[in-house]
Amino acid sequence: MSTGRITTLSPILNVMTAAAEKAARGMLRDFGELEHLQVSKKGLGDFVSTADKRSESILIQELSKARPGYSFLTEETGEIPGTDPEYCWIIDPLDGTLNFLHGIPHFAIVIGLKKGDEIIASVTYAPIQDEMYWAEKGKGAFLNQRRLRVSGRRLLEEAVIAVGTPFGTHGDPSLFQKRLEKIMPITAGTRRFGAAALDLAYVASGRFDAFFEDHLKPWDMAAGILLVKEAGGYVTEANGGKNMLATGSILAANEFLHDGLQKIIASVE
Repeated sequence: MSTGRITTLSPILNVMTAAAEKAARGMLRDFGELEHLQVSKKGLGDFVSTADKRSESILIQELSKARPGYSFLTEETGEIPGTDPEYCWIIDPLDGTLNFLHGIPHFAIVIGLKKGDEIIASVTYAPIQDEMYWAEKGKGAFLNQRRLRVSGRRLLEEAVIAVGTPFGTHGDPSLFQKRLEKIMPITAGTRRFGAAALDLAYVASGRFDAFFEDHLKPWDMAAGILLVKEAGGYVTEANGGKNMLATGSILAANEFLHDGLQKIIASVE
């Protein structure tokens, strides 16, 4: 972070932010030389690059060095068991890979720490903007040194809603279209930016008033769930359930808009 290390960070957040910043240095170099990157295809519309793999390797190395017993759940490698069954790092080394590969400067490095069934610390770092979002359970959410709070908008007609669209074999395009048809006429606008972790960070910071998507993976949203909650927001599944990491369904919003949006989304079949 260009403003320097925040002295009030806890030891675990110091570890997490330092790991993200180290991974970002290589990612920024790769972003400047995209034509030289090796890219492979995992599925329709789903890619992985040497930048993803290099970032993940750095994160695993740095986090393991600081907390050697913790396990990992990562996008590229999957599960890496640890000797301490209580703690697990959930990481996405490059959220927004497609944006990255197209030279669109909207992507992030994402780290969540789970203790038992709860996310207790999180970091979402957007290196191009040099924006470090971080949160710790019970201690609030922050962007660099600024405390975050979800928006205070009470009316859907004033709200901007972020969405994640189905692609390839991921998601149900028909269901998504029906939801949009309900939501678009009654809101100020919808946005699709292609990086769920940043969508959630933007809800936490009040830039977006809400975000919803289905068929996400734990590393897409673990860090963002804590950010939104610590910024005073509400997070559930689209149907109102509480098991987002297992189902891949998420709806995040402020206290005034969440329930109304949830009923609208759930009413569509």
